[in-house]
Parts: sequence; structure tokens; C-alpha cells
Amino acid sequence: MAITRSDVEKVSLLARLQFSDSELDRLTGELAQIVEYVDHLSEVPTEGIEPMAHAVEVHNVFVSDEVMPSLPRDKALANAPRHNDRAFLVPPVLG
Repeated sequence: MAITRSDVEKVSLLARLQFSDSELDRLTGELAQIVEYVDHLSEVPTEGIEPMAHAVEVHNVFVSDEVMPSLPRDKALANAPRHNDRAFLVPPVLG
């Protein structure tokens, strides 16, 4: 599959990116190399190899939840730029 400059222009339009002519030329070459490499990978024999979700074996690294004492409110608010002794004060974001 060959990547053309018009392909790069279309993708940049969809992504709402603007490139100069020299950038479009450079990106066209770079993307063509990437697609060529992926095509090259498709030549690797994979018969008899089980599909994987990850390249390395993944183990659950989460610890079990345990009830622990929480941080006291005064310590939690100690470094807050603005607070009212009960909660963080933040600027309104909705009209």
C-alpha cells in the first residue's frame, strides 16, 4: 500500500492539522516508511502462534483494598491555595 501526499493531506484535514508543503512532503515519506515496515511484518510466519493481548505476560499488580485511616482534613487542606476549613475552593467552571 503506497501512501500519497493526498492521503496525508486528507488525514491532516480530518485531524484538523495544518502543514506546510515541506512538512507534507516529509510526512508523506515518513508515513510511507511506516506502512512499508508494517507490510514487512505481515510476512512473518505466525501459523500456530496463539494471539496475545500483550507482548509480555501481565500479572495483576493491584493490592487488595484495606480500610485505613484517612488523612485528617486540616492536613489535606494545608497546601490548598484556597479553602474554607471544610473543602477546597475552586473557581466556577459552569456559567
